[in-house]
Amino acid sequence: MNIVVWLIMIGMFLYTIGFSIELWRQKNKSGAIAVCILAISIIIAPFFSVLSW
Repeated sequence: MNIVVWLIMIGMFLYTIGFSIELWRQKNKSGAIAVCILAISIIIAPFFSVLSW
């Protein structure tokens, strides 16, 4: 089950980072930074809730 959680987290992180890069290319720098912070929280948050034993 942990492998499934990791795969979902990595997939969501990569998709969100890709969206952030696309926003940066469209000159929406504030939106890109906000989405990048969201992507970082996608990686950090599960350590405190799902993956901590």
